This record gives sequence, C-alpha cells and structure tokens, in this order.
Amino acid sequence: MTHHHPEPVDPDVDLGSAEQRTELAAHHLTLVVIALGGMLGAAARHGLELAWPTGPSGFPWATFATNVAGSLLLGALMVVVQETRAAHPLLRPFVGVGILGGFTTFSTYSGQVRDLLAGADPHPGLALAYLFGSVAAALVAVAAGLGLARLAVRSSGGEEVRS
Repeated sequence: MTHHHPEPVDPDVDLGSAEQRTELAAHHLTLVVIALGGMLGAAARHGLELAWPTGPSGFPWATFATNVAGSLLLGALMVVVQETRAAHPLLRPFVGVGILGGFTTFSTYSGQVRDLLAGADPHPGLALAYLFGSVAAALVAVAAGLGLARLAVRSSGGEEVRS
C-alpha cells in the first residue's frame, strides 16, 4: 500500500520540521487565499496608480512607491512567518503571495523603464535612475522591514523569536 503525500504548499517548507509541516494542513485553501489576496493587492495598486498618475514624461512615482512599500512589507512578513510561532499557515500565501504579489509589479516597472528609454519622448537619464533606484530602494526597504519587524516582535514580548 502506498501513501500519497501532498506536495508542499511552499517549496521552502522543510518536511523534517514539525513546525513547518503545519503549513501543509492548510493546503486545500491555499489557492483560494492567494486569489483573494491577489485581488486585494492588485486593486490597491490600481487605486494608487489612479490617484497618482504618471505624466507622459514623468517619473512613475506610484509604481516606485508600490514596489518599495511592498518590499518593506515582504521583509516584515518574512520575520513574522519565519521567526515567530504566531503565524497562521495561510498568512504567507494570503499576504505574501496574494496581497503583496498582486500589489508589487516588476512587470510594469520594466515596461516603464523601456518606455522611458525608447518611448516617444525618451529620457535615458531618468530611465537609468528609475531602473537602479527602484532596485536599490527595494533592497533597502526589505532590510528595513526585517529590522523593524524584529524590533517590534522583540519589544512586544508576546512572541518568542526563533533564531
């Protein structure tokens, strides 16, 4: 008799760790929460783009802010998911993959870089500043999210931080 073992929800799940295997118990709802989170994240990004439109030759601030804020939140989320015992197994798929995956947009970012480089009114300096500035700001934001979340978890005293 063979036993069917479901594939892990996340390839980062260590099946040898009892704590990480709890993520598998939520497997049947994972796609649902990812879809719901994705709708929320994409709607939030769309609302921000409507509220903060980019002119034909301007810097795409809404996308820049979206990606930097999303990177900050992803850093904080990883601390909650990986370093505390409080995270629900669906938190990562819902917030990380769904909401923040729908909110951040590196495809729009790359299209905007292309448009700034080779659009009707090219701005190569602005394109390069946007290209490298977005990546640098996103990396700084992830580090800030990690640090702020670790500080918040430790100062709350309510949860033990895994090391």
